Amino acid sequence: MADRYFPNLMPDFVQEDPTLEQEIQQSGHRIPEQGTEESLFRLLATPYTTLSEKLKRAALDLKETIVAVVDTWGLTGQKVDDFTLYSGALGTALLLFKSFLVTRNGNDLILCSQIVNACDSASLHSRDVTFICGRAGVCALGAVVAKYLGYDQLLHYYLNHFKEIRLTRDLPDELLYGRAGYLWACLFINEHIGRGTILPTEMVRSIFAFACVLTFLLNAFVTLMLCQGAAVKEIFRSGRKLGGRGRSPLMFEWYGEKYWGAAHGLAGIMHILLHFELKADEREEVKETLNYMIKNRFPSGNYPASEEDKRRDVLVHWCHGAPGIALTLVKAAEVFGDKRFLQAAIDAAEVVWNRGLLKRVGICHGVSGNTYVFLALYRLTGNVEFLYRAKAFSCFLLDRAYKLISKGEMHGGDSPYSLFEGIGGMAYLFLDMVEPTNARFPAYEL
Repeated sequence: MADRYFPNLMPDFVQEDPTLEQEIQQSGHRIPEQGTEESLFRLLATPYTTLSEKLKRAALDLKETIVAVVDTWGLTGQKVDDFTLYSGALGTALLLFKSFLVTRNGNDLILCSQIVNACDSASLHSRDVTFICGRAGVCALGAVVAKYLGYDQLLHYYLNHFKEIRLTRDLPDELLYGRAGYLWACLFINEHIGRGTILPTEMVRSIFAFACVLTFLLNAFVTLMLCQGAAVKEIFRSGRKLGGRGRSPLMFEWYGEKYWGAAHGLAGIMHILLHFELKADEREEVKETLNYMIKNRFPSGNYPASEEDKRRDVLVHWCHGAPGIALTLVKAAEVFGDKRFLQAAIDAAEVVWNRGLLKRVGICHGVSGNTYVFLALYRLTGNVEFLYRAKAFSCFLLDRAYKLISKGEMHGGDSPYSLFEGIGGMAYLFLDMVEPTNARFPAYEL
């Protein structure tokens, strides 16, 4: 099991030393070689304001590298083979959008819009409907970027295309390819363009309930609202069908497996539902589903990958295991004000601290993604120990990720420049570390 992660030998806490940089400048002391215990400790002791600037510079350098490489944009003749946010060009566009939000560099926003435009052409005939892996991500990000640029015609173009997305009855419920992933795209649009852009769930449901009376109103916009309301309704219908009978109230399948994690399972679906106004019985079902997961976690505090795999305490990833579930528990603590969910999130974070320095760099199943557990808990509690742990994981990456990847001791990802598998995720994390209270796991937290 330990071959999946590096032992975390970093101190539980290191006091910041504001004299470090001054000593180097005044005395001419040598800067320790990168990738050593000395260099890592020095980073841990660096005051946060100084460290955040180092991380920002590293992120912007990574961004320039990512934009230039074949696998994303620069050398492809502006043609896109993989348009997805997960492993393709849309992930680069989201990284540029994040860079704009941090630096206010308008060039990033313009280039982001150009990449989204290429993704639009590549995704026109895609049947995938989610933010991370489908057409909805292209239209949602395109609309938001157009709004920031003040391009009203382009904004309406992307919103109209978003309204044309149809959810089939056989669609799964999970985040990467299913209804939950479509709903997250709706939430993203509302967050950045305005809460009324897509109507709240309860209003949507009222329209859905009386659809037979309102047939004459079924233009593209009403159809969009019906899709959203129907998606929430269908998730609960599907979850109840597999849940109950002494198990979790809600349960879902993805290719025959009843997954628990953020990407394909319970944690991801519950996380999305927690953003909507739910009926009393639905709220209770979500709460009890999360309580079922807490009750059936491993003694270590980690979580099974699936209902069928309750013996292998192995995966500590966002996609499967404690990290993704911890982010959902943080959201549940915010929504319900229940200390049980907060404590469970803290317990999961302890697993991430001890076993979360994975031998992978990315957001989905790497150190970059695991760092967001500490950022979420810092945002919720204000406890600086969680900020230190986020700082420690980020320093680990800043100090030695490239060296470990070059030596073959860390996996750079099957798509090494992508947002979810590669260094794109590390760049995104470093930008989030500049303003940690505003940090959000990309395409998961709002």
